Amino acid sequence: MDPELEAFIALFPPADLTDPVAERKNFADLAAAVPAPDTSAMEIEDRTVPSLDHPTAFEGERPRSPDVAVRIYRPHRARGALVWLHGGGFVMGSLETEHPWAARIADLSGAVVISVDYRLAPENRFPAALDDAYAVLTWTAEHAAALGIDPQQIAVGGHSAGGGLAAAVALRARDQQGPPLHFQLLNQPGLDDRQETWSARHFTATPWMNRDKVTAIWRHYLGSAPASPYAAPARATDLSGLPPAYVATAELCPNRDEDIDYALRLLRAGVPVELHQWPGTFHGSQAILSAEVSQRQIAELAAALRRALAE
Repeated sequence: MDPELEAFIALFPPADLTDPVAERKNFADLAAAVPAPDTSAMEIEDRTVPSLDHPTAFEGERPRSPDVAVRIYRPHRARGALVWLHGGGFVMGSLETEHPWAARIADLSGAVVISVDYRLAPENRFPAALDDAYAVLTWTAEHAAALGIDPQQIAVGGHSAGGGLAAAVALRARDQQGPPLHFQLLNQPGLDDRQETWSARHFTATPWMNRDKVTAIWRHYLGSAPASPYAAPARATDLSGLPPAYVATAELCPNRDEDIDYALRLLRAGVPVELHQWPGTFHGSQAILSAEVSQRQIAELAAALRRALAE
């Protein structure tokens, strides 16, 4: 492990999601400890986006889901946009916990970043979070002119569970002929509920994220429902026609091997991919901003987005 990261391991909460509601406070406290970003070069706006209508088990009823809260980070002279989905194992996270990261990505990339406050499990299981994310993508494309962006320069991205949601949004947009996506930015995404890879099976005591916690994440998100490619994108059999991707992995992360496998499958399907495996890191360790490797990780995420939107 990178020695600059190892010194901070004791400060991370235990990798436990037995009580996801209680863990939300620990997650919020951890995010609050991250130094505040400089937002002087951008405008920040909180607003709500209309939800998608979707049927329920009650025949004939089509109640409307709650509207989706978003926070829009608009750097000066921004052109493209990123619909950004926070991490937190599908059960934690908010606009506030994601503020340090969304603001930094906007500042370093020059893109409009639209951070999504999607519904959390287990109160709202799949596909609630995906519906919220897709609703925001649709809204972004429809309001591109008002946002001051090129509708052909929209990307989707996220960290951890948010990265898995971003990959699922890309699949759904392709399959449903939705808004054209220019790029997908996947940072340590959770892609596979089956946990069959080497890293998923063997990383049982890694910091912040381990096998038991991943098991709990998928249980809270899926409940008793079978997984589909829109819930666990690694299950998709056809990855052709998806937007170019940047995939970043952490060496000591249970998601590592499923992420690398997904990147290779994208390549074999003809999708341009940049894959970056960060040695000596663990899941979420980029929160330790004093470490040089964390600074490089965040800078490279933003640089990859900046390069993609400049094309």
